[in-house]
Amino acid sequence: MSMKKYAIYKTETGYNYFIYCDTEQALEENGYAGRVDPEQLPVVLDRDNSFFRFTPNDYGFVEVIESDKEIPLPLEMLYFKNDPNFKLGWMSPDGDTYSCDFTGHTKAAEQIARKFYPDAKYPERTLGRAGWLKIIDSWDGVRRQHGQFVYSFSGKITSRQYNVLFDMGLLDNKEVKQLIADSDL
Repeated sequence: MSMKKYAIYKTETGYNYFIYCDTEQALEENGYAGRVDPEQLPVVLDRDNSFFRFTPNDYGFVEVIESDKEIPLPLEMLYFKNDPNFKLGWMSPDGDTYSCDFTGHTKAAEQIARKFYPDAKYPERTLGRAGWLKIIDSWDGVRRQHGQFVYSFSGKITSRQYNVLFDMGLLDNKEVKQLIADSDL
């Protein structure tokens, strides 16, 4: 892959990257020639086949980088690893957490699997079978407060996961109590 420019944006759970085009050649190389008027440059290409005009004052913008990789940032930057503010995301059997927002679990699973289980055809299922926990938003659409629901594919947790769940204050959750009861801790 040739070098591309990427605009990097910071969120609460990690960094996002988008292809950055500031020349007509970059538009052509990325299949946007004729779709974007050169007078609109620079633009950032979104993953849903759209684009938006770039300004350095964009919310969350950090920097423009160059990379020859399809994914220009490491997993730990895309999904903050062991962030003290971890709320939602994935937890490894060793208790390492990878943060994502309430709609980002599938994308996070794809990147985690890419790193740890490169032959995985079904990333979420692969993580589950390997003992990872999925911590999701448990909002029911009625209550004011959002909660956290802990899902285990195997119905069990490790002692390291227990320790992190304790630190997060989740041991009183109904499903966590059941996971503890069903686990060999």
